[in-house]
Amino acid sequence: MSGDKTVCIVDDDPDVRDSLQMLLGRSGYRILAFESARAFLQAGIKAEGTCVLADIRMPEMDGLALQREINRTIPGLPVIVMTGHGDVPLAVQAMKAGAIEFLEKPFEKATLLEAIETAFQHVKVAAEFSKSRSDVRPERVLTEREKEVFDLLIEGQQNKVIAHKLGISARTVEVHRARVMEKLGARNLADLVKHSMSRRRT
Repeated sequence: MSGDKTVCIVDDDPDVRDSLQMLLGRSGYRILAFESARAFLQAGIKAEGTCVLADIRMPEMDGLALQREINRTIPGLPVIVMTGHGDVPLAVQAMKAGAIEFLEKPFEKATLLEAIETAFQHVKVAAEFSKSRSDVRPERVLTEREKEVFDLLIEGQQNKVIAHKLGISARTVEVHRARVMEKLGARNLADLVKHSMSRRRT
C-alpha cells in the first residue's frame, strides 16, 4: 500500500471519521475526510488514484444519492458504501448503481482494507474489460472476491453455500454473481463454465 492512494471518507459522524482516518492513515493511505456528501462533491476530487468510503445513511444526501452524483460528475471514481444491517437493501441499490463494495458494520480491519484494495483494482479491471469480450479472461477482469464467487459457481454451489464459505451474506453473493455474469458477458451458468474451460486451456 502506498501514500499515492487517496481514500476519501464521507461520514457525518465525527467519531467514525476520526477512527477511520487513523486506521487507514497507519495503513499507508493518504486520507481526506468530509462531513457530508455535498462537502465532498464541492471539493473537486478527481478519480485518478482515489476511492471513496461513504456511509449509506447521511442527512441531506445519502450514500446512494452520492453514488449517483459521482456517476454523473466523476465517472470512474470507485465507491465503497458502509451500512448497518437494516440498510443492506440500500447498499445493494448503491452497488447496482456502480458502487464497488459495501461493508456491513461492524467490520474488521482486514475486511476494510480488502474492500479498499478492490476499489483501487477497479480502474485496472475496467480498462481490461474495455477490450474485446472475445479476449476476456476471468482472472483478468474479475476482482479477487468475484473470482472466489466465480470458482464456487463453477463447482455448482448455491448462493447460500457460497455465502457461508466466504463469510458474506447471500444478498452480497447475488450482487457479485450479477457482476461476474455482466463482466464475462455470460447469460447463464453454461457460459460461465465455458469461460472456466477457456481459462484451463491457457
